[in-house]
Amino acid sequence: MALRIKRLSPAQDNNGLLRPDIHPVLNRIYRNRGIATADELKITLDGLQNFSLLKGIQEAVLLLERAMRAQQRVLIIGDFDADGATSTAVAMRALKKLGASEVNYLVPNRFEYGYGLTPEIVACAGQFQPDMIITVDNGISSIRGVDAAKQLGIHVVVTDHHLAGSELPAADAIVNPNQPGDVFPSKAIAGVGVIFYVMLALRAQLRRSGWFTQQGISEPNLAELLDLVALGTVADVVPLDHNNRILVAQGLARIRAGQCCAGIKALAQIAGRQLHRLGVQDLAFAVGPRLNAAGRLDDMSLGIECLLSDNGDTALSLAEQLNQLNRERRSIEQEMKLQAMETLQQIDDTDLPTGICVYEAQWHQGVIGILASRIKEKYHRPVIAFADAGIDDSSGEAIIKGSARSIAGVHIRDVLDAIATRHPGLLSKFGGHAMAAGLSLQKKHFEEFATAFNDEVCRHVDSDELRHIIHSDGELAAEDLDLPLAQLLESAGPWGQHFAEPQFDGRFEVVQRRIVGERHLKLQLRAPGSARIIDAIAFNTVDDVWPEDTRFVDIAYKLGTNEFRGVQSAQLIVNYIEPVSVTGPVTT
Repeated sequence: MALRIKRLSPAQDNNGLLRPDIHPVLNRIYRNRGIATADELKITLDGLQNFSLLKGIQEAVLLLERAMRAQQRVLIIGDFDADGATSTAVAMRALKKLGASEVNYLVPNRFEYGYGLTPEIVACAGQFQPDMIITVDNGISSIRGVDAAKQLGIHVVVTDHHLAGSELPAADAIVNPNQPGDVFPSKAIAGVGVIFYVMLALRAQLRRSGWFTQQGISEPNLAELLDLVALGTVADVVPLDHNNRILVAQGLARIRAGQCCAGIKALAQIAGRQLHRLGVQDLAFAVGPRLNAAGRLDDMSLGIECLLSDNGDTALSLAEQLNQLNRERRSIEQEMKLQAMETLQQIDDTDLPTGICVYEAQWHQGVIGILASRIKEKYHRPVIAFADAGIDDSSGEAIIKGSARSIAGVHIRDVLDAIATRHPGLLSKFGGHAMAAGLSLQKKHFEEFATAFNDEVCRHVDSDELRHIIHSDGELAAEDLDLPLAQLLESAGPWGQHFAEPQFDGRFEVVQRRIVGERHLKLQLRAPGSARIIDAIAFNTVDDVWPEDTRFVDIAYKLGTNEFRGVQSAQLIVNYIEPVSVTGPVTT
């Protein structure tokens, strides 16, 4: 896989300080991410986009108010990932805070019902006898499911963030910033953010109509739900535009202050994370995966109950069960990855498809998304991993489900849409985002689809986009390789998707190197011309093939902190390393 380091450069001609008090290195980093004004750095709640900009939100809240006043039964239909789980928890907690008397939830089991509001889920919902269904993190493609609910006299409010297809469901109200005609600026908002906005609008409507006074209840502080909004936003890997950064920053502030739900506290504890130092990376790689494990291997109701619990002991017990499921998920993932890599390594690099499709009959449906991500990381090209999904009742044909992951420059849902247009009937259904999507098709069409997918990806990508590029914020001066700047960078985010954590590159002298934990390279490095020595760690890297006389290395790294026996120090987290005596990466 070709690789190079590319130095970012500010998009603006004006390279002055965004604020007079800002550190020059941090100023450069923000400029590199397209920040043009100091206002874009504000992460206070008054900087959030107004809920009134969301199309359909007024219709939705009027329906909800009417349901609450009539004491109608409201059923939340969620999704089986972390965004769906947090969306469900936000809806449940908010409606109860606002004074709704009859609220329940139902989340589809991915192995029995599949994704979204299907006719089968509507039939299953009958046990709750709902007057209204609210979808969270799904529904925009649920044409048949909404029709089934309407035929039963059930009102439907769809809240979603996925891209809309050519046909919209006949719901009573749709709130989705990605539906046609919507002017809400933050198109990157996650499902949990959408339902949070709906609840803000509902509170405003109830305030105007005198509901809280009439019911004799206090108006709730919905900011108390921002811990859940932050978790769902980060776990769904949506771009951290300004609006999402505010939601995540405010949620993290509440978590670090201990003002979060018992479920998040328990999940952080089980993952061995300190609540007061919890960051985006902890939500993404420790808390989120444990929550997701329920939906991948079992039933996401377990994760939702953890988030809904107000009892610390109960939440911890549920978190322990989620942790065990996550261990099982890792084991399954590792076995699937080995199988996939063995198959792909038999293909000559020149013959490797530009768009990769992999399938094994015994693979686990709930883990193929992670598998696709792992393959994409290795080969840096769009990947779809498939698993068996049973027999289609209507056709009697064997069905396989796929989970797609993409790279920058290739909008994966657009690729699937183009395939559906060029090859009518090849895809049973599909949906998703620019970087991730889900689909299903008849098993007998796998080879035909794999060819069509590769052809379509080739139309969307050029050879340069297939090169794995490490983006760098440039070099750091030797005097900047210190703890104060490391701490400043950690606190200056939140960093995440499309607002990447700062990364730098440079050449260093190797003072000492050794292998720790059998597969991690521990180094002591010195910047040329400096007497200062700094620790560095390159995870999952060994130096077996390095020349013995290696004195210098070119590295791409993040400046982080390391805590040992209560003492913090600066440390370089190395993401790419190459001995200088071997041809290094091209820096541009």
